Amino acid sequence: MAVSGRRIRPLFTLAFVVLGAVMGNALAQQTLSRLDAYLKGINTEAPKFLSLIPINPVALSSGEKWRLIAVFVVAGALLGFAIERIAFLQAQRTKIKWEGMAPQEKVGAVAGLILGLLLTLLLRSILSTPWWVNIITAVLLCYMSVVALESLMEQVRFYFPGSMPASKGHINLNSRPKILDTNVIIDGRIADIARAGFIEGPVYIPKFVLEELQQIADSSDSLKRARGRRGLDILNQMQKEMELRIPEFTSVDPNDEVDSRLVVAAREVHGAIVTNDYNLNRVAELQGVDVLNINELANALKPVVLPGEEMRVTIIREGKEKDQGIGYLDDGTMIVVEGGRRLIGETLDVAVTSVLQTVQGKMIFGKSKENGDFGSDTSDESIRSYTGGRPRRKIR
Repeated sequence: MAVSGRRIRPLFTLAFVVLGAVMGNALAQQTLSRLDAYLKGINTEAPKFLSLIPINPVALSSGEKWRLIAVFVVAGALLGFAIERIAFLQAQRTKIKWEGMAPQEKVGAVAGLILGLLLTLLLRSILSTPWWVNIITAVLLCYMSVVALESLMEQVRFYFPGSMPASKGHINLNSRPKILDTNVIIDGRIADIARAGFIEGPVYIPKFVLEELQQIADSSDSLKRARGRRGLDILNQMQKEMELRIPEFTSVDPNDEVDSRLVVAAREVHGAIVTNDYNLNRVAELQGVDVLNINELANALKPVVLPGEEMRVTIIREGKEKDQGIGYLDDGTMIVVEGGRRLIGETLDVAVTSVLQTVQGKMIFGKSKENGDFGSDTSDESIRSYTGGRPRRKIR
């Protein structure tokens, strides 16, 4: 669980800091021993770093010794803290990449590590090198072995396409992470989609998205507060039915907008953003990030309506043009009814004259049965008033 990981991380940070301080103290004691041997004439070679330390090499007082030890301990603690930060970031990226890899790619990575270690042992048996050289050699050989085996697997996939599933960015298309944005969580339909099994692979709720939801839930505006609490309730419901991961993407800039951070996070893990935000959809696509828009899914699942069909519609409110009324189907599709303005609150038979596909979804134009002349299309002016631009091609 991501929550338990955040609780355990301070312990790892403390352990690295303490370990760095202990190693700094050990190095300080070794330095003092060499310096003492030099002052007593036991060792004729002065330590090379003696000129860098502001102490009197002839008469080293007790206070100077403690200051020297303190400098080494503090430097070791800071170094341990820096190493922990770098190691945690790299471990997080490796974990996310490992979870998105296909089984064959995982086998190749493990085989590459084993091959690299075997080559290191072979070189160590032939050459007599210091321990730090052996560590560097092991890291380089393991990395080169993993890359070589991944390249070999790509060649096998190229010559034998059916032998291994294709991947994108070393991540299986079906198992790549799905990153949810704030709007799609508040919308709520993502819970039903996931429950139906249409969301494959790990589902990520970035920490900054969760923080934005919490800020909305704590807003002074009652409408925003209700939306934020709805989003948190949906996440709790989804957590009970499936595993949600809350990674902390430390590579994103906290000063950027949430949409920009979502794009950076998706590119980092080679994932897809799940949203219903049209602007985020376009921005992500321009930057080469895959987007799953649930509004497009909903529009694709709506029943096809053809001109000439009849349906019963309840007029809810006035339209933008003269003598128009607005009604809605059960799935939320808006119907613009010519001659329906004076029939607000009534349910009447409507004949479809045209269907318009807009950015927000499908829009149906029709005429009330009382007006007759079902076959005539809606005027271009009416279409322009609802699309805010030139008339678009009608779907027939």
